[in-house]
Amino acid sequence: MRACQRLQPLSSVKFVPRDNQWYGPPPITTPYRAWLTDRGSLTQRIADRYPQVRVEVVFQGLRYPNRDESFLFEDRPRSRVLVREVYLYCGALPVVFAHTIMRSEDLHGVWHAVSMLGSRPLGGALFADPRVWRGPLRHKKLGPHHELYRRALSVLPRGDGALWARRSLFALHKSPILVTEVFLPGILTL
Repeated sequence: MRACQRLQPLSSVKFVPRDNQWYGPPPITTPYRAWLTDRGSLTQRIADRYPQVRVEVVFQGLRYPNRDESFLFEDRPRSRVLVREVYLYCGALPVVFAHTIMRSEDLHGVWHAVSMLGSRPLGGALFADPRVWRGPLRHKKLGPHHELYRRALSVLPRGDGALWARRSLFALHKSPILVTEVFLPGILTL
């Protein structure tokens, strides 16, 4: 069992916010189901199929959270948060768009290592630390109206239909970090 899969006591987490806009297990009929429900490191799972997986950072800086992420920051609704966005590539094929948010002050605290990742995957850091608590996986089918849909498709020649995504809340020393992974059509070729 990977370290991050063990749930730490809830007392180690400041709160477990209610994510009312994303849902539990995805429909059985989606070809993305196995990717959406695997609780291990997504980067590691991809690397098991394609060893030369690479991470390309496209943004890391302060932004306001997306509308459906504001539940995480209810105590400070108009505060900017640290956002890290990357693509995972298998060769030249983009397979995942990952979007991570956290409180900006936590970058100087428990999540300081995030600022030092560069093109290394965040999952490696999260899953290596047994103190990290992970909440349940949530999923959503994103359409053109969603902010992450538009950003995820920026590397593809055209966008047809919806994209499946999953997200999970992680916490360390009562500091949350929300990781969202949007699956691009290329993931189904692995």
